[in-house]
Amino acid sequence: MRARLTARGRLTLLLTALVLAAGVVLTTLTYLLTRRNLSARLSFLDHRPSGTPGTPQGPPVFRLELHRLSDEVRDATLSELLTQAALGLVVVTGLAAVLGWLVAGRVLRPIRAISATAQRLSAENLAERVPVTAPADELADLAETVNGMLDRIQRGIAERDRVLASQRLFTANAAHELRTPLTTMRTAVEVTLDGEPSRAELLTMAEDVRTAIAHSQRTLDGLLALARSQAGPREHSAVDLAAVAAERLAAVADEAAARGVALRPDLRAAWVSGEPVLLERLVDNLVDNALRYNHPGGHVTVTAGTARGRAVLRVANTGRPVAPDEAAGLLEPFVRGEAARAAAATGSDTGAGLGLSIARAVATAHHGHITLTPRPAGGLEVTVDLPAAGP
Repeated sequence: MRARLTARGRLTLLLTALVLAAGVVLTTLTYLLTRRNLSARLSFLDHRPSGTPGTPQGPPVFRLELHRLSDEVRDATLSELLTQAALGLVVVTGLAAVLGWLVAGRVLRPIRAISATAQRLSAENLAERVPVTAPADELADLAETVNGMLDRIQRGIAERDRVLASQRLFTANAAHELRTPLTTMRTAVEVTLDGEPSRAELLTMAEDVRTAIAHSQRTLDGLLALARSQAGPREHSAVDLAAVAAERLAAVADEAAARGVALRPDLRAAWVSGEPVLLERLVDNLVDNALRYNHPGGHVTVTAGTARGRAVLRVANTGRPVAPDEAAGLLEPFVRGEAARAAAATGSDTGAGLGLSIARAVATAHHGHITLTPRPAGGLEVTVDLPAAGP
């Protein structure tokens, strides 16, 4: 197979061909102009009238000899011109080839640097970048474009690794949450049926199994709600967060009274556009968490309103102190704070640890965000910020 020229070789040939073509054109023009000039001068000399100063005198034979000599001088001059021009053209073309090779190498050096950098890169080594040198020409723009592409690839890989790690952690936590009640049911059945169980023992086993099944059902419901929230709203309607919060507070009023927790609503219209079911789940989770992780004599403050084109819902509760780093992790699935672990130690129902993660998924699906701020006196303040919409 015929070997292909490199880009440097093709560029060198192009520069050499341009110099050669320019030299041929210049030589041709010089030859024609010199020939025309010599012919005009010699013709003027031969045809001047007799008696004119400088006019050759003598018989016609002498004039013929002079004409022949003038033709020989013209031909010799033109031949010598062609010989010297051809020799000069060969020398200039050779120099053009050498200089073209050097110039092509200089021009293509940044491209070779880009190619060498790209060959050294791999999925594990994306930190190296193409050097950008002056002047700011097309090659510098190409180097900056390649570096920008590498930056985007590196960020994409980092984000992919983060998502994969989060998914692996989520899968492990979900498996653990589902395996725990199954283990409880199996242990209860095996211990109870090991021998001749009495009616009381069978009833106790049934109660343990029912509790474990209820825990599994809550976990599965939470997982389904989380998946649904992450998928985003399937329909959009005008929803007033203040009205949703008022309904939820009315629904938990008896439970709050039984726990000795005061409800303090401060609700103004906060219209958003979204799926009502998901937005109701968001409000329900925030109010339920604020009530569950509270203490007798405490309170839950729920405020809603609109500011600067954003609908804001804020749920604050009293309770155990929450560290800032602990608050940042509460939005992750299956993550429980110290208050949840303390409640679990007393046998209280602490849920599946999906409430705040579902709330974050709903807020994100509706182009908003959620923030958790520990209160200095204890407890947590959760703020949901969504784009406002007309009623």
